[in-house]
Amino acid sequence: MKARLPKNFNNNAGGSQNIQQLARQAQKMQEEMDAATKELDEKEYTATAGGNAVTAVVTGALEIKRLEISKDVVDPEDIDMLSDLVIASVNEAIRKARDEKAATMDKISGGLNVPGLF
Repeated sequence: MKARLPKNFNNNAGGSQNIQQLARQAQKMQEEMDAATKELDEKEYTATAGGNAVTAVVTGALEIKRLEISKDVVDPEDIDMLSDLVIASVNEAIRKARDEKAATMDKISGGLNVPGLF
């Protein structure tokens, strides 16, 4: 697998200039990713299950912020169904948060994936 150099990376300049330029670009990208992460961690994601019977709200930090359960689905004889609805709504809200974070980070990094760098 080949590493990709950033756009406008001048390969003809001196080696130290290239490394400095790359380091500046990496630092700028890291700052943008940190800002985006902070913003996304505070954002709320909502999902429902069972025809809006259960609504889960999670933060971008993947913490449950609110869980609403309609009285219509509270049946002491069928706790398993209620449990399934709660799990489904929470998992969907978490998926939404993860998907948006991944898309945002990919947009900032231009698809560059360097383990341990970001």
